[in-house]
Amino acid sequence: MERYIEQYIKDDINEKIILISGPRQVGKTTLARQLDFKNVYLNFDASDDRSLILARHWDREAELVIFDELHKMKNWKQWIKGIYDTEGVRPRLMVTGSARLHTFRKGGESLAGRHFYFRLHPLDVKEASQFMEPVEALDRILNYGGFPEPFLKASPVFTKRWRRHHLDSIIREDLLDLERVREIKSIEILIDLLRNRVGATTSYSSLARDLQVSVPTVKHWLEILENLFIIFPVRPFHRNITRSILKESKYFFYDAGAVNNGKAAALENTVACGLLKELQFHEDTTGSKNELQYLRNKEGKEVDFIAVIGGNPELMLEVKLNDDSFSKSLFYFKKFMNPAVKKVQVVYQLNKKKAAEDVTMWAAHEFLANISF
Repeated sequence: MERYIEQYIKDDINEKIILISGPRQVGKTTLARQLDFKNVYLNFDASDDRSLILARHWDREAELVIFDELHKMKNWKQWIKGIYDTEGVRPRLMVTGSARLHTFRKGGESLAGRHFYFRLHPLDVKEASQFMEPVEALDRILNYGGFPEPFLKASPVFTKRWRRHHLDSIIREDLLDLERVREIKSIEILIDLLRNRVGATTSYSSLARDLQVSVPTVKHWLEILENLFIIFPVRPFHRNITRSILKESKYFFYDAGAVNNGKAAALENTVACGLLKELQFHEDTTGSKNELQYLRNKEGKEVDFIAVIGGNPELMLEVKLNDDSFSKSLFYFKKFMNPAVKKVQVVYQLNKKKAAEDVTMWAAHEFLANISF
């Protein structure tokens, strides 16, 4: 199966180093190795491969060299920069990884002008619609999540076992590689608490009380889980970005099937994953700065999601499980928005698409199969 970013990587890889990040077991290595190039695959975790990497003794006749887990090598950014500056991209160069590869852009040595960066997400309804009907794809994601292995297996027992091993691997390996954290059990409890609060605004003080730690500690742990691609925040929309960041966020899971607080929350999480994936795909392939946010006022009126493209709202979206009556909040907030902003309500169980004024109502599977920015 060709992944959604594959052709874009092929278009860029002749000119730049390609960096691919994303959650563990999302398919980064599989994607890299299925490209139409004679490749050399080197994993820094394997001792033999590590020796070849450190000595720079890989086959220069290969068409592509894939460095997996290279972020675990000290000063890896300077190292790959040196390769690029002295040898160029012959062979072509690709680096795959998760947490630390993702966080390198926040500081330190820059690879500016030498790389293009892609984020690989789990399967969503749009991507899975290549090989199954959208309604089946949505139900499968709600039950098993979008990570390729459990999604394709579609087995409740296998998924439960896979999810436990997946989280253990992240917590026991990636977390310890990224941060010096001793309170692993508390972080596991935090994950469980978040699974039961998907779709709700996050009360840092409430989480702090539950975990018996300080609010700054909770915020730090949430940032760690974000860097590990376990959760992602959806922050409140505000014209002033600084004020938006300071307000309470909602947190969603990359593994949409891991949600514990009901089907409505699982549906909202699945929609959040689809929107974020499309926004980041658009950002990685066009250079636009995009955000997924939500909208709420002091009176409690709320719209679940706002897609912001290049600083401008493009889409307001409300998610419902069964209710096919139009959300009053969409009509309330639309008067404050540019008329060009799309207003959409998606409903899990909906027989027919309909509209009222400029607000449209879609079946969730149909909207997610056709989502585009």
